[in-house]
Amino acid sequence: MIKLHLRQSTRSIYLGLACLSLALHLLLALFCLSVLQTACAISQHHKLNAKTSHPEGRGSLNGDATVREKKVTGVGKVIPRVKGCSKLEALFEHPLYNLPRPELQDDDWLLRVKTNERARDTGSEEEEGEEAMNSDSQWQSASQEEGYDKVDWTSDVETHPPWLRFHLGISRWELYNRKDPNMAGLTHYLATQRILSAVQKTGGTQLKLLMSFPNYGQALLKPMKQARDAETDGNLFYFSDFERHNAEIAAFHLDRLLGFNRVPPVVGRLINVTSEVREITTDHKLSRTFFTSPAGNVCFYGQCEYYCSLEHPVCGQPHALEVSLAAMLPDLTLAPRRSWRSPWRRSYSRTKLAQWEKDPAYCDTVKQTPPYNHGTRLVDLIDMAILDFLMSNMDRHHYETFEKFGNETFLLHLDNGRAFGRHSRDEPTILTPLKQCCRIRRSTLLRLRLLSLPAGRLSDVMRESLVQDPLAGAAPLLSEPHLSALDRRLAAILQAVQTCQHQHREIIYNDLEGYDGDFNQQPD
Repeated sequence: MIKLHLRQSTRSIYLGLACLSLALHLLLALFCLSVLQTACAISQHHKLNAKTSHPEGRGSLNGDATVREKKVTGVGKVIPRVKGCSKLEALFEHPLYNLPRPELQDDDWLLRVKTNERARDTGSEEEEGEEAMNSDSQWQSASQEEGYDKVDWTSDVETHPPWLRFHLGISRWELYNRKDPNMAGLTHYLATQRILSAVQKTGGTQLKLLMSFPNYGQALLKPMKQARDAETDGNLFYFSDFERHNAEIAAFHLDRLLGFNRVPPVVGRLINVTSEVREITTDHKLSRTFFTSPAGNVCFYGQCEYYCSLEHPVCGQPHALEVSLAAMLPDLTLAPRRSWRSPWRRSYSRTKLAQWEKDPAYCDTVKQTPPYNHGTRLVDLIDMAILDFLMSNMDRHHYETFEKFGNETFLLHLDNGRAFGRHSRDEPTILTPLKQCCRIRRSTLLRLRLLSLPAGRLSDVMRESLVQDPLAGAAPLLSEPHLSALDRRLAAILQAVQTCQHQHREIIYNDLEGYDGDFNQQPD
């Protein structure tokens, strides 16, 4: 009897404890729900305050980047960013990026459309034989059978396709004017124009294709060879590294941010390897290298010195392939270019050193050698070394200029595919021209200082600039470690300049003499 009472008491205790536990769990759940609702309310309150205190997208950089990423709805389709404050816009509004340009004479333009009147005034038979154009006459395409558009071009710029406007805009001092409204049209044209033919481009060491469009324009294609965030193997020599499509795109943006405007416009694009290369190519050597991989992807490898083999194919996913497309320069028959061997060219040997690597006073010899002994050629070369150091490009063995302008012109910053290979290591020897010569343009130095300030930090404006590319919708064109490396390398350049200033009295080439403007003001 006593045992029965004990069992009933025990059951009652257990039941009471169970009820108490259930009540406590319910109270805990209600408390958590209350906290969650409060947090959500606070979050919404902060968002409203942010919108009120920062209208038109004046939030933090990370917030702006998020907004920009959301506006990219897919590769090749970008919704324009809402107009508002940005570091990139503030940078380009600075006086250093809006210097007055000297009035250009006829001889300062690379190409000019010849009118009938100018043709009659000219004495040379060669020029008289060229087809002249005026506002009434037209240049008409001869045939539509090959798939080209029927076009009617006159001297009126509105009748010209973007690639022709780009060619006609090249001057003695720059490849393009950043403010030229045609630049937006040119990049859009490269990203969207129907591809008419694709053949392999001769020359060079790695695979590249020449793409033709129906309006007679052309572009140089470099395919995606490795993941964007992949870092070059430290055991590879600089002359055996891959060329990267995103490096070509990023080099164009970086060159523009430095105010050089010497890299031809480049844009990213997603192409169909089958319909936009394999099925339309007339290059039989290229077509014979196509195959379907075990993974079911369409691949090809072409013919070249490096990495054109079955072991190093270019593959779609299964047909889609990321590429860079660079606007072609005018044909060499119209605008011949001269190739110059860089005085600081590397040996391209596993064992030998170049002369500049052995002689600390090497620049003294360069300064006495034409064309580096007068004019701006030496500081032009140092500009190029600064660009290469920032993007870690060791593959600058030659550079080119337009023959028409002689030695008084800018250097073309071509072929940047081996840049942005490593972010974890800097290559100080790329800066050797600056360190040995201790000479730099004033405008270049002031822009570098501007890009080192928080209001216009290079990594920030580079990130903002790259998001404008069509391929940015898939993934960032440069990883964050690469962007951080830009700031680190910029600091190294400024330190090198400071060292030069301690060692030499005159290191600045003043290209801003006679210009009025507050070049030391900070971007808003």
